Amino acid sequence: MTAFSTDGQSDPTVQPVPAAVVEQVDAADVTLSNPELAVISLGSNLGNRLETLQGAVDALEDTPGLRVKAVSPVYETEPWGVDPGSQPSYFNAVIVVKTTLPPSSLLERGQAIEDAFDRVREERWGPRTIDVDIVSYADVVSDDPLLTLPHPRARERAFVLAPWHDVDGEAQLPGVGPVAGLLEGVGREGVLPRLDLELRLPE
Repeated sequence: MTAFSTDGQSDPTVQPVPAAVVEQVDAADVTLSNPELAVISLGSNLGNRLETLQGAVDALEDTPGLRVKAVSPVYETEPWGVDPGSQPSYFNAVIVVKTTLPPSSLLERGQAIEDAFDRVREERWGPRTIDVDIVSYADVVSDDPLLTLPHPRARERAFVLAPWHDVDGEAQLPGVGPVAGLLEGVGREGVLPRLDLELRLPE
């Protein structure tokens, strides 16, 4: 690969990354302490919702021991658990990551990202700048009150199931069953695909 300066001339000071370095990075991504697959749900209904979702994706990618492998389409949904029209609508998405972090550390990272975007936890089902939820982690099934896995309400939420099904049509909710069947059961009412919006997969 040849690098060019802004005037269109070859820039001899910019060298391509050696293939051996690329191979080392790829190998580290694959073999680093046997990474596990995790599914994370993102939601925002305050501020610049798309920008906030992208910021959360980028922040997760910047986490040591974590790589974002897939990003779903964006959906617009009505807020869960509140009166219709009482809050702005949400933008929702699901991402699939590979990570060497244990579930507890992944939870801490998600909460730190929420705090960085000034997430306020004053009321249940309240509006929020960003919501970062671990939907599933490998095949773990746990009733730990600090982090129940899989997410206890994921099976009921089309705004989780629809984007998850988009990125993995064969996905399974651990201990429950196929995401496709769960989505068929709850339906897609109130979950609008926003084909005009897109989240970038970090490079």
